[in-house]
Amino acid sequence: MPPRLEAPHSNRRDIENLKKLSTYLFEYKGRVLVALGCLVISKLAVVAVPLVLKRIVDTLDTGPGLDRIDSEDVLMIALGFVAAYGALRITSSLFNELRDSIFSRVRYRAMHQLSTRVLTHLHRLSLSFHLERRTGSISKDLSRGTSSLSTISNLLVFNIVPTAAEFLLVAGILLSGYGWSYTAVVTITVALYVAFTLKYSGWRMQFRHEMNRLDSLANGRAVDSLLNYETVKYFNNETLEVTQYDQHMSDWSDAGVKSQITMSTLNFVQSAIVAIGVTLILMLAARDVAAATITIGDIVLINALMLQLFVPLNFLGVVYRGLQYALADMDLVLKLLEREPEIKDAEDAVDIEVKEPRIEFKDVHFAYLPERPILKGVSFTVEPGTKVAVVGPSGAGKSTLSRLLFRFYDVDSGAIHIDGHDLRDISQGSLRRVLGVVPQDTVMFNESIRYNLAYAEAEVSQELIENAARRANLADFIETLPEGYQTVVGERGLKLSGGEKQRMAIARVMIKDPPIIIFDEATSSLDTQTEQQILDSLNAVAQRATSLVIAHRLSTVVDADEILVLDAGQIVEQGTHDGLLAAGGLYATLWNLQQGEEAV
Repeated sequence: MPPRLEAPHSNRRDIENLKKLSTYLFEYKGRVLVALGCLVISKLAVVAVPLVLKRIVDTLDTGPGLDRIDSEDVLMIALGFVAAYGALRITSSLFNELRDSIFSRVRYRAMHQLSTRVLTHLHRLSLSFHLERRTGSISKDLSRGTSSLSTISNLLVFNIVPTAAEFLLVAGILLSGYGWSYTAVVTITVALYVAFTLKYSGWRMQFRHEMNRLDSLANGRAVDSLLNYETVKYFNNETLEVTQYDQHMSDWSDAGVKSQITMSTLNFVQSAIVAIGVTLILMLAARDVAAATITIGDIVLINALMLQLFVPLNFLGVVYRGLQYALADMDLVLKLLEREPEIKDAEDAVDIEVKEPRIEFKDVHFAYLPERPILKGVSFTVEPGTKVAVVGPSGAGKSTLSRLLFRFYDVDSGAIHIDGHDLRDISQGSLRRVLGVVPQDTVMFNESIRYNLAYAEAEVSQELIENAARRANLADFIETLPEGYQTVVGERGLKLSGGEKQRMAIARVMIKDPPIIIFDEATSSLDTQTEQQILDSLNAVAQRATSLVIAHRLSTVVDADEILVLDAGQIVEQGTHDGLLAAGGLYATLWNLQQGEEAV
């Protein structure tokens, strides 16, 4: 297990979670049973090895009074037992590997199913969940679903269950062949070893956690000071940075010493428990050999069983730590799967087929936080085939209209209708099929230009893609690229400029060709010249659809059929461009300010 920076949380439901885990592992019940069968055969072979050693020793321990023929017979018998010893070793290894190979299908299939289910659930959760979480945290949730299941199944099937099976076999051999005293010593020794290891390992992990925390702080301080090299030099603070780093490393070394001392203590006490247990067993065996109730071979058998039993127990601390982290990760994943999305389809939700693409906001109230209302009784209608623009100062609630239309959130009161249907009565999938958007922040997948353009319609022809690229004033740019439409745009489209990404978004919505289109600050990343070049394309798209344009630049909406001026969550003005200018209100003020900025 790699070092972890935080201790595993303790408020878990381990037994319940293991039951849920078993549903993934037992999809292939036959393979599980065969793997367990291989485990039993392997452990029987392992435990049988000391029994053969006993027979070898007893056979060779024949005394000096044999003639040559008897010696040859003894040698042949001993060689036979040696061959059996080798065969048992090979059998143990073979069935161990068979167990791993057979169980691999179960393990990887379970990992596949759980990770797919987690990703599906993450996509089902509402936008508010994803806005609250960091991308790295969500990615960790996904990886935890895979790694924790793999770790738990590995530890259970390959460590804990085999060790328990071996202990039971050893206890059974000692009890049946040598009486309760041997069995009692072994059982008490193992119980003390396990109890001490688990208790002490759990306690000493605090020092390892502290080491990891301090190491992270020290590395963070070093990297931060190097990334801000110029600032450090500006203020002549090299000594300050090194001093803070030195303090973290000093604390780290102190924690490291404590960690090593406690590790050495753990190892010593474990060895002492094993040594005392083996000594007591050998004392019992020496007594019985002296009494002629057992042979020298029995001593070899008992000693080999004890040492063989404690080999896997040496890793108990590591196994315990790994299991604790894996159970904690599994608990977080299963709690994530239990989280219900805030926005769900109604049981009787219908798939909408838009005949009249009319949008109606009816006295809509909405707030992301109760104490901070965003929309306060907004009402307006966008008639089929018309273009309505919403403008206003930053923070007025313009982009919230788009999020409500896509039903990323539900209104607090009032209603939003499309073609006469309340959005809450429509399935989310069918709703988003009839909506298109050119967003303010266009993010691309780390795939080819063609993949990103055809994202809404995966089976679209190359001809339609190229036609959309031309209409969005994008074709000339693509043709200059060595790989053309197969050019990979980089993570989140980092290889493209802001204007190129927005033109990609415009071309993408042209390919989708929905009956309703929302332009959410669709030209915010374009310079004035490029903006004018694609306004005709935007207008061509809007002519074939009902359009809601959310805009900051008023120059892009002067031809709108109606302009709504939103301020502090309320519509304070509405009308045409000329009418609003003549009214001399907020719209006219914003227009004059922007015209003045452009003149400068």
